[in-house]
Amino acid sequence: MESANGRNLALLVLCLCACYALAFEGKEIPATKFGQRVAPTMTFLYCYSCGYRKAFEDYVNILVKKYPQIEIVGANYDPPGINYYLSKIIFALKIIIIISVVTSVSPFTCLGFNTPGWWNHLQSNKIYACMMIFFLGNMIEGQLISSGAFEITLNDVPVWSKIQTGRFPAPEVLFQIIDNQLQFTDSVQENPDFVK
Repeated sequence: MESANGRNLALLVLCLCACYALAFEGKEIPATKFGQRVAPTMTFLYCYSCGYRKAFEDYVNILVKKYPQIEIVGANYDPPGINYYLSKIIFALKIIIIISVVTSVSPFTCLGFNTPGWWNHLQSNKIYACMMIFFLGNMIEGQLISSGAFEITLNDVPVWSKIQTGRFPAPEVLFQIIDNQLQFTDSVQENPDFVK
């Protein structure tokens, strides 16, 4: 009776962890804002898992020097379609399996199946098994959410898409796009000290 209560409690904990993992939005990357005034806004949506945060910061440094009046905002680009939801499911499964291994609760016996031999191997090597499950789950999640995006909008008008072009914009090209989009002669003045 006591083992059945312990098994039911463990199953309840696993279900709660799965629900939390599915509802959990993951590591939220805070939007970065530069500038305090109401001005033209340039938004960068980039693939954080691809390591494009550094590229975003480089563009911010270049743009702030030339156009100090522009407000620049950066955020993570959520992957399109079902990949985002699949990554959340993988995250939940990873957590459930790790908790099952650590607590020695076999989901197979809870479901009425015979416990396979590989599960017994996981139980006998808990630390190794948990590390491998964690790293394998992270690798699959990373592949699912890796979009390669570096999307730039100026006042909510798309001006550059790395997904469509396959490359980052050269700074000179971005300057030309900004100048053409906002017609900087009247509304925003360039920094006269900017060295080209």
